[in-house]
Amino acid sequence: MAEETPIALELAKRQREISIASFFEKNRHLLGFDNPRKALLTSIKEAVDNSLDACEEGSFLPEVSVEVIDMQNDRFKVIIEDNGPGIVKKQIPNIFAKLLYGSKFFKLSQSRGQQGIGISASVLYAQLTTGKPARITSKIGEKYPAHYYELHIDTQKNSPEIIKEEVIEWNKEHGTRIELDLEGSYQKGDQSIDQYLKQTAIVNPHVTIIYTNPKAEQIIFPRATEVMPRKPVEIKPHPHGVEIGRLLSMLKFTESRTLQSFLTSEFSRVGPGTAKQICGNAALLPNTKPVDITREMAEKLVQGIEKTKIIAPPTDCISPIGEDLLEKGLRKEINAEFYCAVTRPPEVYRGNPFIVEAGLAYGGQQSAEEGTRLLRYANRVPLLYQQGACAVTRSVINTAWRNYGLSQSKGALPIGPVTLVVHIASVWVPFTSESKEAIAHYPEIIKEIKLALQECGRKLASYVNKKRKIQYESKKRDYIQMFIPHIGEALKELINLKENEEKTVEKLLAEILEKKRGKLEQIEAENMEYDEDFAKIGKTEYEEEENEGEEHEKE
Repeated sequence: MAEETPIALELAKRQREISIASFFEKNRHLLGFDNPRKALLTSIKEAVDNSLDACEEGSFLPEVSVEVIDMQNDRFKVIIEDNGPGIVKKQIPNIFAKLLYGSKFFKLSQSRGQQGIGISASVLYAQLTTGKPARITSKIGEKYPAHYYELHIDTQKNSPEIIKEEVIEWNKEHGTRIELDLEGSYQKGDQSIDQYLKQTAIVNPHVTIIYTNPKAEQIIFPRATEVMPRKPVEIKPHPHGVEIGRLLSMLKFTESRTLQSFLTSEFSRVGPGTAKQICGNAALLPNTKPVDITREMAEKLVQGIEKTKIIAPPTDCISPIGEDLLEKGLRKEINAEFYCAVTRPPEVYRGNPFIVEAGLAYGGQQSAEEGTRLLRYANRVPLLYQQGACAVTRSVINTAWRNYGLSQSKGALPIGPVTLVVHIASVWVPFTSESKEAIAHYPEIIKEIKLALQECGRKLASYVNKKRKIQYESKKRDYIQMFIPHIGEALKELINLKENEEKTVEKLLAEILEKKRGKLEQIEAENMEYDEDFAKIGKTEYEEEENEGEEHEKE
């Protein structure tokens, strides 16, 4: 009897490697292309993000043109043009028609793009839905030619397929232009292109955006400042939060000859003295060779890092908006009566530094009966989808807004005439998926968001209390003013005052009332100064209070 062939051999014949482009060709929903409306927004978002990154890296004040043309039958032509530094000829095909190709994946500095998927994913979606190539024009300088490409993506190889290539005349000093034909759906609302561009203008006050919507209406979002944000500097990872697997990988590929030199050369904020202290806390010799470090020794090293006090990571790798510019952006786009903004000190998660910023706009033309409007941002990019799955939303819901004068139901956003802005700036934002729509629930990030929100809440409560006191004092003053003439008449009858003396008494009573009001305003101003000082120096107390609250919740 012939021996049967093992089924494993048959199965092995079917097994083969697939390219990343083939994977996302079948799973485009993971990149944010799961419905026509969202696909149109995602395509524009990825192109605009790339344009803003390029302009800032080239130190050009960004001017971005976004044009969406309705081609009928749920098809749109999308054109995005910027004044950035342009792209050199040989890199154009790879940047636009090869997934996971870019300069930002290994670079620890803040940028909008991270994985090298965004714009090439938009090209892939356009190719899948209309079959038409992406059309790219780029120019790197006034004395250089403009290069025009028509590109497809070879999904089997994840490589660019050049349909057309030529040098053209382009009346522009430098910049990049991309045209895509794709299937989509356009409608206004909270998750629309219009809202995305408006929110982008709020946290990027140095940007000018010229937007032409599918109805051929042009909307201009002018810049509010001529000052460019500080250019982030690339740094090395911070030792706090580094995981054992990543540490073993770094030890394997380092060029350092000793453990001490490894710690000083591969991490930020670690000098020779700190490195020795880490080795001492880990019970490891500083001159141990990195290649000789075992898994058990690496575990001790992680524990030694946790025991060592290391200064916070440098902030030059992150470019936060800043309190003044965030408030200016809110004033530019939202009509309110009170504005405030807060920038927290830098913190670390998994060795990656990050900064949380929060802003608040209260009152004005905003509805007092509806829920708070929450605007989420990561590295200056609006997050419009998956709000419920985001760490920002969870932090807002878990903040006790009743303490700050807003009503709030359990497990819901506060209710009131409020717009909340939360921005996370980091060298690597922990998104929950490749579509970059929600931020993962890291405890360090949630804690910093809550502390920023509490600081905004204290400022809001101070303003609301002051407003309430002024209204109450004004109402009381009106009552007193109403009775001053009657007091004058009563005194005239009781002590036989003359008419001119009656007027004098009324005048003196009015002066006393004004004097009393001035004194109240002075006391209120002193209270406001105290509140501001408390906001600056009371952070530690609030952190202790927050920790006590968390322990109470666990109990």
